[in-house]
Amino acid sequence: MTPADYEYLRKFLKERSGLDLSPDKQYLVESRLLPLARKASLSGIPDLVLKIRNGDGRLATDVVEAMTTNETFFFRDKIPFDHLRDSIMPGLIQARAARKSLRIWSAASSTGQEPYSIAMCLKEMGTALAGWRIEIVATDLSQEVLEKSKAGVYSQFEVQRGLPIQLLMKYFTQSNEVWQLNTDIRAMVQFRQLNLLQDFSHLGTFDVIFCRNVLIYFDQDTKAVIFERMAKGLEADGTLLLGAAESVVGITDAFRPISDRRGLYQLNPARSGRAMGGLMPQPLKVAAAR
Repeated sequence: MTPADYEYLRKFLKERSGLDLSPDKQYLVESRLLPLARKASLSGIPDLVLKIRNGDGRLATDVVEAMTTNETFFFRDKIPFDHLRDSIMPGLIQARAARKSLRIWSAASSTGQEPYSIAMCLKEMGTALAGWRIEIVATDLSQEVLEKSKAGVYSQFEVQRGLPIQLLMKYFTQSNEVWQLNTDIRAMVQFRQLNLLQDFSHLGTFDVIFCRNVLIYFDQDTKAVIFERMAKGLEADGTLLLGAAESVVGITDAFRPISDRRGLYQLNPARSGRAMGGLMPQPLKVAAAR
């Protein structure tokens, strides 16, 4: 791959997916795109770049899907799901008691483990959510991973990563070497294709947004735009959950970190002008941005 090819792919991927590759990531591009070039019967990446330049839309989509990271597993990092169960949901159940409805967005949901983990977490709350209308919207750029997500079929290796055995036996059915999520859990999640670089106001507003381990691949300006859009799509007393290596600090003042709850953020009322509701049983201590 020539320097010109790499520079073209860097710009192409940033425009199409937001992926911000540094100049020293050529090895990563080669490792992921060489198999794709061979599959397309091309001699190498230069030919692949040429076909994309000439308007091969299918190949362009394949390149984006090959380069976007889809690493995920059930109950990844565990703590965010503990926060959802123990801190976020009690407050929402109290605040939404009259309407008995709840909307959660899993952005960049990959092959579905995160939204299905959310669904199982809520299902385990039992009668506390009896009669509630629960809507979990899961979005991803890749149509390929969305199709896998909808099927809810996972290998033995995938279900062994982070999934407690009691939930495996309770919510999955084994068929030969694979496990499929039961219909009641799959029915709780709606999967939609979405590029976070584009406007997503059509999704409506949410009580909780999971956007974990994806913004680390974007540059600061792109992150700022996405945070601003998410702020508009979050209820006044809603919660944004980011990955352990992600933060809003130094990027936007639309959100404020929640003290003692790493990775959790709420709208900054000074910015939003919206009244904050009581999300949790105890008043939140909001950490000052540094």
